[in-house]
Amino acid sequence: MTTPKGKTGIIVVDVQRDFTQLADGALAVPGTDEDFIQKVWASTEMLKRAGLPVFATQDWHPAEHISFFTNHKGKKPFDMITLKGRQQVLWPPHCVQGTEGARLLIDEERFDGIVRKGTKIEFDSYSGFQDDGGHKTPLHRLLQERGISRTVIYGIATDYCVKATALDAADLGYQVIVIRNLTRGVDPETYKSALDEMVRREIVVLDEPDLGKIIS
Repeated sequence: MTTPKGKTGIIVVDVQRDFTQLADGALAVPGTDEDFIQKVWASTEMLKRAGLPVFATQDWHPAEHISFFTNHKGKKPFDMITLKGRQQVLWPPHCVQGTEGARLLIDEERFDGIVRKGTKIEFDSYSGFQDDGGHKTPLHRLLQERGISRTVIYGIATDYCVKATALDAADLGYQVIVIRNLTRGVDPETYKSALDEMVRREIVVLDEPDLGKIIS
C-alpha cells in the first residue's frame, strides 16, 4: 500500500519509567534525567499542537520474558546467549506488564495510538513494528490508516529500540527522521554506531525537532 507523500507522524519510543533515571529505573539509560523527560514532553506537545499525529511504543513484557536474566539459571545481567539461532542480550527485568516501571512518562491522552511490544514470552522486541520472531505490531497499520509517509522518531534508547524502529520504518518505505537530542543511548560506542548506521541508511538525523524541516 502506498501512502500519500508529505504526511508526517511522530513515534515516541519507550519513554517509560524503567528506562529512565527517575526513581532508579530497572534499566536506566544514562542521561534520562528529569530535564531530558521534560524536553521530550515539551517537544511532543509542540509537535502535537502543530497537528501531527503522535504514537507511542511501550515495552510490555510478561514476567517470564525470555530476555530477563532471572529466567536463565546461572546467568547475569547483560550476558549474551544464543536462543534458537538468535543472539539475545539478557537484561534485568523491566517494563513488566501492569507495573509502575512500565508506565509511559508522557500523558497517554497526548497519543493517537499506543503500541505495546515484547508481549510474547519467547521473543524480544526492540522495534516498534515487529518482534524478533517477525510478529507484527499494529504500528504500520496505524500509520497507513493516517496516510503517513514520513516518520519522526525519538525516545529510548538510541542504540536499541530507536534504531530498530527507525530501520524497520525505512525498510517499510517511510521517510525517516530521528531527533538526536531527544534520544539517549545505553553505551557511547553503540550510540555512535547506531547513528552512523542510520545515516548510512539515508535516515535524516536532526539535532532538534525543527518543524520547518519536519513538515516541509
